Amino acid sequence: MAQALVSDRVIESFVIEGGRPLSGRVAAAGNKNAALPILAACLLTDEPVTLTNVPAITDVETMLELIADTGVDVSEAGPGSVRIHAADIPRRELDEELCGRIRASILLAGPLLARVGEVIVPPPGGDVIGRRRLDVHIDAFRRLGAEVHANRRYVMRADGLAGTEVFLDEASVTGTENAVMAAVLARGETVIGNAACEPHVQDLCRFLVSLGAQIEGIGSNVLRIRGVERLRGGEWQICPDHIEVASFMGLAAVTGGEIVIEAVAPEHMAAIWPGFERLGIRWVTEGGAVRVPPRQELVIRDDLGAQIPKIEDGPWPAFPADLTSIALAVATQARGTVLIFEKMFENRLFFVDKLVNMGARIILCDPHRAIVNGPTQLYGERMESPDIRAGMAMLIASLCAEGRSTIGNVGQIDRGYERIDERLRALGASIERVEG
Repeated sequence: MAQALVSDRVIESFVIEGGRPLSGRVAAAGNKNAALPILAACLLTDEPVTLTNVPAITDVETMLELIADTGVDVSEAGPGSVRIHAADIPRRELDEELCGRIRASILLAGPLLARVGEVIVPPPGGDVIGRRRLDVHIDAFRRLGAEVHANRRYVMRADGLAGTEVFLDEASVTGTENAVMAAVLARGETVIGNAACEPHVQDLCRFLVSLGAQIEGIGSNVLRIRGVERLRGGEWQICPDHIEVASFMGLAAVTGGEIVIEAVAPEHMAAIWPGFERLGIRWVTEGGAVRVPPRQELVIRDDLGAQIPKIEDGPWPAFPADLTSIALAVATQARGTVLIFEKMFENRLFFVDKLVNMGARIILCDPHRAIVNGPTQLYGERMESPDIRAGMAMLIASLCAEGRSTIGNVGQIDRGYERIDERLRALGASIERVEG
């Protein structure tokens, strides 16, 4: 299964003819940031687990390769479905090249420590959007009783983990997930304070509960976990990707078309609505779908007293960091001025020069803040995608620009968006994937 999913990793580009309204219906894919920890968590049980709504993206392919490389059985269970059976885990040292592809490789540490008491993890890769600490993970493992030695690799061993109080010094999503996965098989009770509570963290916790874990406080920043001796197998459907939903909303708004996004979990959109309202985006929630009406005139909503508004990210339930790039691209097409304040990652906004070259009026104040004044007519350009979300922001800009744009290194976009070019063509976009 893992080998069948692996792409040949040819360097590819998107060629886009902009200026066409996008219209139609599209279903949200499974949540990337839920699928990765849930795939890792399948190693916590020796019984088979079947996952559905698994997104067909390269980060998931790499995680499946990593899991298969440990000797675990990984197989396809139908379209968008994966079966993992970790009856035995003979290999405890993770492959260095595979770990270098994705940040989520670190998520295998918690399950392997809990299940077999040993793991060796090379430095994880992922988007270069700023410093991304592993201290939260290591501190949690040590609190639970593991020995950790770091010297270019992370060598972790534990002769049984024991419940304790763990206070995370930042509300790290992957740090919380690793602490939870390590704690579910630990002796006694673990209390995790300052836990992240994003929708994908909640999905992981509910998945573990479905396998027999005892977790209280899901959705809050304090998780109480009573360790159990073993987990059973089962089935689980990955939750929809709220970041992808918001990305399609932005695409609809700036191209002037009407798009209906299906398979939405409206409760996962609560932190997104205020920021999108500030950008002037209108939408209608229709059960499990979101409809973006056509021909929108985007007008930025000023703060009281005609003050320049601000869109700033933060841990859930603040505006998601993964959407600051998307919000910035949409803001170039909205009348007014807005400050985009990316507080979490110091390299996230370093793609704005590409949009400036297209005609956008953006002042990059410092690594964390950009002032956007719009609307401006954008023109097609040639550019490279530095990370997943910047790549989608460039795609949004290209689809509403006049003329032809070429986006290189689209493997970055493929890491987080399933078959994005095919799905955009179904909505009326002129986009082709070419080699080089």
